[in-house]
Amino acid sequence: MSVMTINIERNSGLFHLISRNGLGHEVVTDADPGIGGTNKGARPTELVIMGLGTCSAIDVVLILQKQRQSLNDIKIEIKAVKEKIETYSEFREIHMHFHLWGQIKANKAKQAIDLSIDKYCTVAQLLKKTASITTEFTIHDTSKNG
Repeated sequence: MSVMTINIERNSGLFHLISRNGLGHEVVTDADPGIGGTNKGARPTELVIMGLGTCSAIDVVLILQKQRQSLNDIKIEIKAVKEKIETYSEFREIHMHFHLWGQIKANKAKQAIDLSIDKYCTVAQLLKKTASITTEFTIHDTSKNG
């Protein structure tokens, strides 16, 4: 078991907040102007999707390293669909497109992504309770010029 400590304080306005973890790293959030926010930070639900992407990116990088694949860079584009449920919203569909640069075999890339989403990424396991998560990938081979 591990314990996580997060401190949150108002920075300005009604909803412009700064969250700090135990190491002092900061994340800035805000709300929609329609309810009094000022667009000075990410929305909390956006942070959840960012968490999914970064969690999975870490997994994929580690798995590809173990598979002895030459990964030079990674980028993930995520599209998420929310559905209003009375007083809150739930994610229903999430699509992740992984862009991988390097000399990587397609079967190794697919295996790394599948392992992340189906087994290792904690955020994915939480989101799969309400949303379907689909993935695709594109390998950009950096062994060729141009």
